Amino acid sequence: MAVRDFNLKIEKNFDFPDSRGQIVLSTIINEHLITGEPVGSKAIAEKFANASGLSSATIRNVMSDLEERGLLEQPHTSAGRVPTDKGYRFYVDNMLGVLSISNEDLRLISEEFGLNDSILSQTPDRLMEKTSQLLSALSNNVGIVVSPSLAHDRLQHIEFVNLSERRILVVLVSAPNIVHNKIIRLKESLPQDELDRTARYLNAEFSGKSLTEIRTKILRLMHEEKALFDKMLQTAMILCSQSIEDEKDNLGEVYVDGTSNILGKPDFADFQHLRELLRTIEEKSRLMQILNECVERENPAKGNVQVTIGSENPSPSFQNCTLITAPYRIGSGSVIGTLSVLGPTRIEYARMISIVSYVARILEKMMTKQLSNN
Repeated sequence: MAVRDFNLKIEKNFDFPDSRGQIVLSTIINEHLITGEPVGSKAIAEKFANASGLSSATIRNVMSDLEERGLLEQPHTSAGRVPTDKGYRFYVDNMLGVLSISNEDLRLISEEFGLNDSILSQTPDRLMEKTSQLLSALSNNVGIVVSPSLAHDRLQHIEFVNLSERRILVVLVSAPNIVHNKIIRLKESLPQDELDRTARYLNAEFSGKSLTEIRTKILRLMHEEKALFDKMLQTAMILCSQSIEDEKDNLGEVYVDGTSNILGKPDFADFQHLRELLRTIEEKSRLMQILNECVERENPAKGNVQVTIGSENPSPSFQNCTLITAPYRIGSGSVIGTLSVLGPTRIEYARMISIVSYVARILEKMMTKQLSNN
């Protein structure tokens, strides 16, 4: 698989009244990213000592204007300014220009993935796990990868194995070769030969469809008079419905790496808030809800990448964080997973957006190639 550079075109919205304000805001964000401290007018003036029209007095006036507009805030009376969530949002939406992934990041991604046929021999689970590790290593924050959900995965093969006490082991293989195992409990026992017959029927008639689609079509067939009392369809309906009855089946598997990266960051010095953040990361359903809401928002500013900053996050525990998220699709269908970088609002926006977008495309290519090889 060849590694190619890419560009992301950023839409411009030049309603900011003063280009000097953009320069000062960008400089403060970049300086704050490095130091983590409030940035004073003196530090800005030193950077523009030879620039006409940017005297210390001018810079102080510009910073005051930015503060009035809600783009900067002053943590303490005698301190400099730091960007607000609104300031970061303006910066991301209007000031990043055309983004390119760096040669160094391309090299690191290539070294981790290998980007050759050997990586394709690894299981999809291992690929997603490696991707979360890669995102964590590149960002020095938290890397998250979510697989497509069981309910919406495309069926390659399904088996039912009779266990004791009316329990059935459902073995579902979805594209590309992702294996899901789930034990369901029925109200009445079913013999193994009936389970085998039902599995053969589902594999023959519904390969390439999701369990949700299969259940919907079987329900439609059962309402037709000729199929009303078809035992096969009734059994198939029961087994499919039971296999995706839980809320968690509408979620994918979550691969998280690098949680320890945020423990020592001064941005998370509030222990109570940090504990709530870690608890949210650990709770699969809450984390999935947050990621889904981010991906489903309208008008992502960076191609398919959605950037959710601070108070824009739906969960209170994430409201001093930035979540940079992109979907990935397997094959030509609509099967969607997500990958994300989670960190403080003081994050390298341009670099992280480039990395998340690029890695999502690489994962898509690898998963799709696996699918085409099967």
